[in-house]
Amino acid sequence: MTDSTMFTMKMYGIPNCDTVRKARKFLDEKQISYDFHDFKKQGLSLEIIQQWLEQQPLEILLNKRSTSWKQLDDHQKDSLTNGTDLSILVEIPTLIKRPVLDTGSKLIVGFNNQIYDEL
Repeated sequence: MTDSTMFTMKMYGIPNCDTVRKARKFLDEKQISYDFHDFKKQGLSLEIIQQWLEQQPLEILLNKRSTSWKQLDDHQKDSLTNGTDLSILVEIPTLIKRPVLDTGSKLIVGFNNQIYDEL
């Protein structure tokens, strides 16, 4: 396998999030290579979110404990939870549970030592 066909894991999140920091520290200490995508600065596309939803349900991806969630009105919350308006996630990516790690073979949402140990 050549370098051009190897998949580099990609972590999505925001750098000042404590959970993202823990996940990045874990990968760095294990010397696991990954690219970091700051979705607050670099944004997210609807296509990426839809790809994620093919691997993880919306209930896992959506962070209902976030400040961003609490600031939404009831209509926006309903549109999101029933999947009719995913563009809200593009507009407000902090609604997504962090980090999101795309390993190439699976999508891991959130940080869990045991799951990351299997990488």
